[in-house]
Amino acid sequence: MKIYLASGNINKKREMQEIFSEHEIVTPKDEGIAFDPEETGTDFYQNSMIKARALWDIVHCPVIADDSGICVDALGGTPGVWSARYAGPEFHKGKPDGSKISQDEQNAFLISELNDALKNSTDINILKENAKKLNPDYLPAFINGPRSAHYSCSMVLMINPSRFFIAQETMEGTLIEDVKDSRGQYGFGYDPIFFLPQLGKTDAEILPEEKNAISHRGKACRILQKIMQNIEL
Repeated sequence: MKIYLASGNINKKREMQEIFSEHEIVTPKDEGIAFDPEETGTDFYQNSMIKARALWDIVHCPVIADDSGICVDALGGTPGVWSARYAGPEFHKGKPDGSKISQDEQNAFLISELNDALKNSTDINILKENAKKLNPDYLPAFINGPRSAHYSCSMVLMINPSRFFIAQETMEGTLIEDVKDSRGQYGFGYDPIFFLPQLGKTDAEILPEEKNAISHRGKACRILQKIMQNIEL
């Protein structure tokens, strides 16, 4: 079955096709469809729904849409839903003119911002209080200590606007201490600076099949995959 993916990211398409191997994953660009909805949501779920509804209105076929990003606990979940637009401590939600900085710059800014936040204290309780000041709605986990961070992914399978299924998952890790220690040839985005303590590697160092088994997007995909196996499309 053909399923439209509400994204132009070729890396996401590759990951999705590997997981939904029994289906044909197609992006709007593959079929010459202009698709660039304004993501005005304040959380991952809202943005995934915006993209799913926008694409379904065009193709009227099953659609998968996701919104994902990296959340740093000590920074109150920054950059979170604004991960793609993050432009440093002065522009958590992106630059006013809409311009974007390179991924290398984003990675360097995020590590620098975390390091600055940790200079004052490494006490978890104080960090949690500071994180809540940055974002009162955020509940920091600090599962992996002061440098704790996680990826989050909200994914929607939309059969039609009245019938859809949602899965939201995370992958826990930490940020490396220095951008010079970025490493890995796989993955994309913040993966070279996102360290997985249980594996002793960054997210960009593990093979795609390994990543799909533990990643936020992989977990959400498998939940929707099980749902698809038990419903009539």
